[in-house]
Amino acid sequence: MAVCTFFGHRDCPASIKPKLRAMVEELIVGYGVDWFYVGRQGAFDAMARAVLRELTEVYPHISYAVVLEWLPRPRDKAIWDFSDTIFPEGLETMPPRFAIARRNKWMLRQADYVVTYITHGWGCAAQFAEKAQRQGKTVFNLAQKYPVSNDD
Repeated sequence: MAVCTFFGHRDCPASIKPKLRAMVEELIVGYGVDWFYVGRQGAFDAMARAVLRELTEVYPHISYAVVLEWLPRPRDKAIWDFSDTIFPEGLETMPPRFAIARRNKWMLRQADYVVTYITHGWGCAAQFAEKAQRQGKTVFNLAQKYPVSNDD
């Protein structure tokens, strides 16, 4: 079983969705990825979730989960679909200001492959893309030609 996760800027343009879908399909068909983890912090995460939802219809052997950074509040349950979410053990006591980074560390530990949308070198997404490269993960940046070499 191979696992992929996603890190990208909140302000990702909708125009990359076809490239994201093609990349995910390449991971499924060419790399044997059958499990995906995605966050929920912005446009890139929402787009990845939508692509994964679509592709589970085409490739029924794949699975994905939206990884929560904190437990939902009662009012969240009225506006968010939690049917495809998981909450990693250990985050329940995490202060909110550290929860996203801790969740991202958890996702990175699970992953063999990382798909990113990184256009600048600051912010949480860029930080975790860099960590993934340092850890020897295969990183694909949809904002550039891919894959990104671990030697860069």
